[in-house]
Amino acid sequence: MRYVTVTLLLCIILLSSAAPAISHKGGNVEVSIISDNGTVFQTIPHRDIHRKKTRTIKKYLEARKGENYSIVIRNNMASRVGVVIAVDGRNIISGKKSHLRHSENMYIVNAYGHAQYQGWRTSQDTVHRFYFTHTEDSYSMRTFSDSSAMEVIAVAVFREKDQERFSLFKNRGRQDAAAPKVPSVGEAERSGKDRAGTGFGNSSYSPVVTVSFKPERNPFRTTLIKYEWHDVLCKKEIIECSFQTGNRLWDEYEFAPYPPDF
Repeated sequence: MRYVTVTLLLCIILLSSAAPAISHKGGNVEVSIISDNGTVFQTIPHRDIHRKKTRTIKKYLEARKGENYSIVIRNNMASRVGVVIAVDGRNIISGKKSHLRHSENMYIVNAYGHAQYQGWRTSQDTVHRFYFTHTEDSYSMRTFSDSSAMEVIAVAVFREKDQERFSLFKNRGRQDAAAPKVPSVGEAERSGKDRAGTGFGNSSYSPVVTVSFKPERNPFRTTLIKYEWHDVLCKKEIIECSFQTGNRLWDEYEFAPYPPDF
């Protein structure tokens, strides 16, 4: 099994203090979704659940069509952690169906470090950018015809087991994700036009190195972010929306109306 850490100079970033991170600090690890201009996507808390040793935080996010996004993780702990990240149900390193388990490919975030994950990893040096799109254009549907976990960004955080170090097999020649295939018409129709998804965007240089890390069996914290379009969140009453009727400069009346109490 391989675990990957992001190269310091290119993929570990300092977040600007001018952009207030809307993220949950529980468990001493923060997860934020940011756009390329540095702004944080609006999130709405939903549930906070404790089950055995795992704390699960659920929240909604308002997606913006066509916009690139990155997943930013800040580790405020004194020890490094492993993070399994899945978008639309697929592991962002391997492309395989994710169940957020300790046996999956994961990134490593150093103690008091923070890292930015911009896309689907296709080699040791390359990722293809995340962007919000329709379900039929999503990487999960185009490549795997899988809509079982659409519209969800999931991050499972694992502590290192007893601080042990193990040597791991490293295969530099293997690609971590298959190239996307074109979906059939039937697949696109079944996906639903109003549902969101994450696309397989332009390539970006993002080198990584393989390190030794043995995670605990269960994550101590999991964040699930359900992203949907603005109008869908309005319909579900997740966010408050005001709908204007008509146009104040396009009056359909021919003459001025009487006052109601005239």
